[in-house]
Amino acid sequence: MKNKKLKIVLIAVIAVAVILIAVLTGLAGFITNYLWFKDLDYTDVFWKKLLTQLKIGVPAFIVLALLCIFYLRGLRKGYHKRVDVVAESVSAKVQKVVGYVLSIAASLIVTVLSVSTLWFESLQFAHSTSFNLKDPIFNNDISFYVFKLQFIRELNTIVIMTIIAFAIITFIYYFFLLSVARPRIIDGAPEPEPQRNTSSGAAGGILGNILKSFGIDGAQFSGGGGFQGGAKPAGGQSNLRELVHIASKQITILGILFFLMVGVNYFLKQFDLLYSSTGAVFGVGYTDITITLWVYRVIIVLAVAAAIMFAVGMKKKKVKTVLTVPVIMIAVGILGSGAAFAVQQLIVAPDEINKEQQYLEHNIGFTQSAYDLQDVSVKPFEANNNLTSEDIKNNTDTIRNIRINDYDPAKTFYNSTQTIRQYYSFNDVDVDRYKINGAYTQTFLSAREVDVTKLEEPQQTWINLHLKYTHGYGITLSRVDKVTASGQPDIMVKDIPPVSAVDEIQVTRPEIYFGELQNQYILTNTSEKEFDYPKGDSNVYNLYEGDTGIRLNAFNRLMFAIKEQSMKLFVSTNIKNDSKIIINRNINQRVKEIMPYLAYSDPYMVTVDGRLFWIIDAYTTSNLYPYSEPYDKAAGNPTNYIRNSVKVVIDAYNGDTDYYLVDESDPMANTMKSIYPTLFKDFDEMPTALQSHIRYPSTMLNVQANIYKKYHVNDYEVFYQGEDRWDIANEKLGASDREVPMTPNYYIMKLPGEDDVEFINSIPYTPMNKVNMTALLVARNDGEHYGELVLYQLPKGKVVMGPGQIDAQIAQDTTISRDFSLWENSGSTYSRGNMFVIPIEESIMYVEPIYLKASDSSLPEVKRIIIYYGDRIAYEA
Repeated sequence: MKNKKLKIVLIAVIAVAVILIAVLTGLAGFITNYLWFKDLDYTDVFWKKLLTQLKIGVPAFIVLALLCIFYLRGLRKGYHKRVDVVAESVSAKVQKVVGYVLSIAASLIVTVLSVSTLWFESLQFAHSTSFNLKDPIFNNDISFYVFKLQFIRELNTIVIMTIIAFAIITFIYYFFLLSVARPRIIDGAPEPEPQRNTSSGAAGGILGNILKSFGIDGAQFSGGGGFQGGAKPAGGQSNLRELVHIASKQITILGILFFLMVGVNYFLKQFDLLYSSTGAVFGVGYTDITITLWVYRVIIVLAVAAAIMFAVGMKKKKVKTVLTVPVIMIAVGILGSGAAFAVQQLIVAPDEINKEQQYLEHNIGFTQSAYDLQDVSVKPFEANNNLTSEDIKNNTDTIRNIRINDYDPAKTFYNSTQTIRQYYSFNDVDVDRYKINGAYTQTFLSAREVDVTKLEEPQQTWINLHLKYTHGYGITLSRVDKVTASGQPDIMVKDIPPVSAVDEIQVTRPEIYFGELQNQYILTNTSEKEFDYPKGDSNVYNLYEGDTGIRLNAFNRLMFAIKEQSMKLFVSTNIKNDSKIIINRNINQRVKEIMPYLAYSDPYMVTVDGRLFWIIDAYTTSNLYPYSEPYDKAAGNPTNYIRNSVKVVIDAYNGDTDYYLVDESDPMANTMKSIYPTLFKDFDEMPTALQSHIRYPSTMLNVQANIYKKYHVNDYEVFYQGEDRWDIANEKLGASDREVPMTPNYYIMKLPGEDDVEFINSIPYTPMNKVNMTALLVARNDGEHYGELVLYQLPKGKVVMGPGQIDAQIAQDTTISRDFSLWENSGSTYSRGNMFVIPIEESIMYVEPIYLKASDSSLPEVKRIIIYYGDRIAYEA
């Protein structure tokens, strides 16, 4: 007896333990994620999703469940009222319970599916910010389309899903009732002595087989079509009709709702015309307005009529009445499609430019607005090439900052000379500007991160990966305008610990705990000291002094051990009571975990007041801006609105992650700030020293530049005829002399007509399918001019050499081509760097570095600088 009790207790303990482990495993991800958001002081952001889902889900679930319960109760009562039941295999109470279970299950499924997709759209709907711009067709503010339309569509989908769910549970519950409360014959012959009729009969046999497939006893049906008792075939048919009649109210309700939803669907579908592409227009065109829109509106009216006639037809039991309007709806849809095709081909196409005039103007204006191109300052640029010595003297800062280094060669050089140990790596090289010896100077900067994947196999231990090699160390910084005697970048900040040749740049907190290569969690304040940096034949160790990290008490250790699937986290004796775990150290992953509703581009590192910071450009995007053409339509990307409204700053040592709103005119960013008020800070709150390092991102300028190729034209006739389409200029790049479209390049220069040098980003244009240059698009980066776009328009009646033509001139120069051939034949490899297009006063100068890579060396060296100006080439070492 004692052993039996012990066995029962043991089983109970094991069962409880299994349940507890299952629960903890399921909750581990949630709990650890909450602890991380709490460590960042962003618990409001963490709870926003869950609380919103509960606010929507709980009332929705209660309402749906109650409706479903009352609905099934009415269905059950109607069944028992109209059907003479032979016998009930389960009690009425059980039938009620089954109804409750079905109601709760269906309501729960619909609610979970709804809130998982609807919660963020509901927040955007509630916090929508006006664009103060209305579409010209429906006269709705743009906020309706960007913030509200998707919510309404999702809501419509959920209603349809609910109707389908009700139809399914109606079907299930009726067959449940048929199986547990078998119906007696309702009309037909008197009931004879019970016997099994084996005669053939289609109706009863088919019904019997159908019900048998649902687990209902088929023996109760006779072969002649009647129920047990030998009724005539007419009895079985009547019985089937009666069962349909019992459900007629439910079928009627569902049918009415279905047709009303068809009407709602077409009501919403009319807004899709704003994103259509018919003929020459992106957005609503002549055919859409005159035919398609009216077809949709007629179908909306017919859908309402179909709902009414469906109810009438069901009541009168007339199939013709039920089907007439739906057939008309189908006919209208087919005829409408044919009419739209005919109008487009026979009326619009022969006179398209006049028929589409106002719609082309809408297309141009709204696309420019969506990409923030409506305020581009267009300035004529004569390109006279009449520089004087006085002009050169007045633009010495521009000439001094001409970049003669490229990203890839600089990165190769850094990784070859400045990694110090095999486990360090420079992942990327970024361009920025600093004061160096009092002068505004453009620089390359790269972070020396620890890459634990480069540790030797014996070093790939849990302690090394998570307790020892916890951080990178320092930066390498070089000027872009100078090289050493051997043609390598002139490094100003280097080595470990950092040694700086610049008084203004001193790195006093060089440790990099957060970066682009930091993918593993680490433990700090353990009994093991962290590897800090190598020093000669020995190493220097330290302990993390930052504030970030989640304290590892016993419970937290268990949660993270489950999450990371590592028992070492739970049992390691190196972990102390005050030890902490730091997770999500990869900065690209970090920002997406905090705010996944923004798009992000490549991070770049800056150094301010001795500390290291990452800056990431974040973008608000949408694919719902009316009349705006998607920028990557050929690749299937529907995005047609973009703003670089947010800058994210991450402390490389402490992991503090701050979101700053830099464009207060962006309604999407303002809506995000309204939803997450504790996350987004005003730009004024960013430290002034960091403000001086924000850049107009190349990603944004590249998108705008590609849209502007087509949408720089404001005249609808010129736009339609495609007379003034542009291309991004091409350049020959790399060792293969491959021709590729140019990308935006940063410069420090004095723009024509300005008094001071500034940090700018620019990209040149050529006419479509031509090589001469037609314009230069410039984005300004400094101070009050940040974000201003300037287009320097070249004279149309004058041929100005484009980068592709300059490349051809370089290749034809006898001295240059001789050197290229000589280098290739000697086993070395030459490659071309980026071509830089530099406006100075009213002239244009082109600069291109040439790199040489010897066969016995992996380091490319700047061997020549080519300058092209006024039909002359300067080619110097």
